Amino acid sequence: MIRSPKLVVAALAVDSSGRILITRRRPDQPLPDQWEFPGGKIEPGESPEEALARELWEEIGVRPAVGPIWDVLFHRYPDYDVLMLVYACRLPDGAEPRCLEVGALAWVGADELGGYDILPADRPLIARLQRQGPPTI
Repeated sequence: MIRSPKLVVAALAVDSSGRILITRRRPDQPLPDQWEFPGGKIEPGESPEEALARELWEEIGVRPAVGPIWDVLFHRYPDYDVLMLVYACRLPDGAEPRCLEVGALAWVGADELGGYDILPADRPLIARLQRQGPPTI
């Protein structure tokens, strides 16, 4: 059976110290309490960049500067497939992300990401970040 993948976007947001923003899913969501790079689904009529800006506003209350695509990932979950566009992002100076639609958030170094229970679809980013370091925009 051929399944059409869900097209989603994710932010690789990096602060001035090179730390990367990750968020934890709420207990009431699918794949509860796992960590991920923030983002979500593209709504009809949105560009991927618009969707990412909207998702970060809804999830953490910050409007990011969305840079170039940093990676494209595919993952097959048991019930659906995901095609993820990962964008390098920068949060505005002085912006303080808050937990609006996420269970928690953390700024972590690339070398610390392996200590978090990251969603399977997001795991390939960890190896690349540890090899290359985070992007800058």
